[in-house]
Amino acid sequence: MQDQSAELEWRDGTIPVARRFDDPYFSLADGLAETRHVFLAGNDLPARAVPGFHIAELGFGTGLNLLATVAASPPVPIRYTSFEAFPMTAADMARALAAFPELEASALVTAWASGARAFTLGAVAVEVIVGDIATTLPAWQGRADAWYLDGFSPAKNPEMWAPEIMAEVARHTNRGGTFATYTAAGAVRRALADAGFSVTRAPGFGRKRHMSRGILP
Repeated sequence: MQDQSAELEWRDGTIPVARRFDDPYFSLADGLAETRHVFLAGNDLPARAVPGFHIAELGFGTGLNLLATVAASPPVPIRYTSFEAFPMTAADMARALAAFPELEASALVTAWASGARAFTLGAVAVEVIVGDIATTLPAWQGRADAWYLDGFSPAKNPEMWAPEIMAEVARHTNRGGTFATYTAAGAVRRALADAGFSVTRAPGFGRKRHMSRGILP
């Protein structure tokens, strides 16, 4: 299946915005700090990263969350599976990640440009599964220990956050597994709770008062 590429416009020349969803890929304030606050700290990472630990993600985007994870993780073999419906071109990815010179992006961009969707960065084995989440997630055979729920805003991309998708997230989570997301939208929190997660609100990043995190008991 041929990739259906992301359609972008650029804010201030550096921040990619998805035209389909009219939503930026990362925080206008500091995307890397947001990733560290929401997805890493929200899942108690890197402290939980032991050999065989498996991170899964809804919304690969620029690859920023992956690179932040690689940079923070101890040198032990872990897995990272991400689901993406509209992958960026390698050129757009490189342009977006240039905003974060403290991250080593060249190996990711090179792999992406080659067409690889399964590759290794440091000790992290990466797989990016491309396609409609309503099809790709139910078909996935894996289970995650931590989820990064990073789709575009629930108000603008409701299909990604639908109750049936959140139920699939829970179904593909190991017991004791966690999720974290920037959104505190009530519908999302209810869907995750109905799926079996114990859901809590936490302080959000920047101007966002709250985010959500949870654990599968």
